[in-house]
Parts: sequence; structure tokens; C-alpha cells
Amino acid sequence: MNLLLILIGATGVSMYVISTIFIYEFHHRRNDKTPSFLFVNFYIFKFVSKYKKITKSQTRRIGPLFYMWIISINIALLAAILLFVINVIIM
Repeated sequence: MNLLLILIGATGVSMYVISTIFIYEFHHRRNDKTPSFLFVNFYIFKFVSKYKKITKSQTRRIGPLFYMWIISINIALLAAILLFVINVIIM
């Protein structure tokens, strides 16, 4: 069970990193003021909300990277919480 939760959490984290890179590239191509890629995670909430606003205004729909980012961060968080609960509280 632990290995499965670790794999699910790692998948969530990798999806998070990939979606963060794509959102950064989206803003970088639009010539928005973007800091160095190493500092992107400090401003990721700002970039994600800006991405949501831009895609909604252009296509009247929210872009798929927003949903990928939200789902991936929730999967990683849920897997970490379940891993903690199973190993620390139950056992």
C-alpha cells in the first residue's frame, strides 16, 4: 500500500512540475514579466491565476493547464496525507 501511495504521489508531483513548466512557458512566450525559472514556484499562484484569466478572455474557456495543475497538486497532497495517516496514525 505504501509503495502505491508513493507512486501516486510521485506521479502527482511530476504532473505538477510539468504543468508549472508549461504555464511558465506560456507567460514567457507572451513576454509577461517572468522571473527566472528557479523562482517560478514562489509566484506560481499568481501565474496560474493570470493564466486562467488570459485563457478565459481569449477563448471563453479556462485552459487545460490550469486543470492539470489543480488536479496534480491535489493528487500529490492527498497521497501524502493518506501515506501519513496510514503510517503514523493507524500503525
